[in-house]
Amino acid sequence: MKGEKMDYQDRIGRLQQALIIFFAEREGVFSGAADEMCGRVQNGGKILVFGNGGSAAQAQHFAAELVNKFLIDRQPLPCIALTTDTSALTSIANDLSFDDVFSRQVEALGMEGDAVLGITTSGNSANVVKAVRSARECGMMTAVLTGEGGGKVGSTADYCLDVASSHTPLIQEAHLFLLHLLAEEIERRLGKDVLP
Repeated sequence: MKGEKMDYQDRIGRLQQALIIFFAEREGVFSGAADEMCGRVQNGGKILVFGNGGSAAQAQHFAAELVNKFLIDRQPLPCIALTTDTSALTSIANDLSFDDVFSRQVEALGMEGDAVLGITTSGNSANVVKAVRSARECGMMTAVLTGEGGGKVGSTADYCLDVASSHTPLIQEAHLFLLHLLAEEIERRLGKDVLP
């Protein structure tokens, strides 16, 4: 492997194939999640988004696209990344458990009528699973972006958006594409509306 030239076309082809499979199998689930997120925001709710590592960065990216803008100038849309408050994250991890860093924030900041979006490539991140369960108990809509099969969180969420791969970089690349589509869809539908 060392010294061999990387096959970029193969990498591109694998990502393309994963996305083709996703929309062949999950287009209705994706549309349903987008519909419900739009409805929640239109009715005065907000979106809480979270994940670990690269998924944390993608959560923050998605929140920024909604709060600021994605493609059009419009009023801000309410979305909070639960990965950015280092004092809350470290105090919860220190005093309780790292498994509680998102669920504690969901319980504090979320309310019935909100939507949560958890991101975990394996579907098995304990803190994401726990937060999604907490959100459902509080009457929030739940969606997750995961890898193939959805892992433990897949059966917990209302909408499981699982990419047909177990290869973490490919899943993350597909997740970014899906987050951009979701941001574009939400912005297209709500960007010109007057929110409550």
